[in-house]
Amino acid sequence: MFVVAVQFTIKPEFVSAFRERVLKQASDSLANEKACQQFEVSIDPEADNQFFLYEIYDNAAAFDQHRAADYFHDFSASVGPWVESKSLKTWHQIS
Repeated sequence: MFVVAVQFTIKPEFVSAFRERVLKQASDSLANEKACQQFEVSIDPEADNQFFLYEIYDNAAAFDQHRAADYFHDFSASVGPWVESKSLKTWHQIS
């Protein structure tokens, strides 16, 4: 399995809109991508503008397909101006 961890810091005035949009992105990914096994969205209880995404795909190629999807591009374009910072790290699950 291919694991993706993404951390976002969102500009305070866009937190609510980002929350709604990222939850839709998670739902779209799970509904439309057979190889997307998990897509969780978490928020820091001490800083509501800090989001953590935990995604699991069958393999790296499945993640590449995810990034090529129209709704991924729409998401990225929509939230881009709201993002203060973003970091992405990938992992290979061994269990």
